[in-house]
Amino acid sequence: QLQACGGGLVQAGNSLRLSCAASGRTFSTSAVGWFRQAPGKEREFVAVISWSGGGTEYADSVKGRFTISRDNAKKTVYLQMNSLKPEDMAVYYCTAGLRFSATSDAYVYWGQGTQVTVSS
Repeated sequence: QLQACGGGLVQAGNSLRLSCAASGRTFSTSAVGWFRQAPGKEREFVAVISWSGGGTEYADSVKGRFTISRDNAKKTVYLQMNSLKPEDMAVYYCTAGLRFSATSDAYVYWGQGTQVTVSS
């Protein structure tokens, strides 16, 4: 089970940190990804981190602004979002799976999502 939190309303240029807390024994061996979905748009990839934390990948639209990290002892993955833009506004979902992938169909377990609203 995955639970995402940390969303909220921020002004453009500011920062937020999302957290994805997991329960279960497989978290430490799972890749964890963040995806987002804006109203009227398809869900899109944001970032993914390997089970060890040694591998990360980002969507071009967030490179240099977002950082994904994990603490396996706490069974938590973080998404630090800096320099937020109005186009970052979406519901953010965390997901876990055995494959390190930027495609949503690689993942089985999804959290409930947390809303990020960015005002201009």
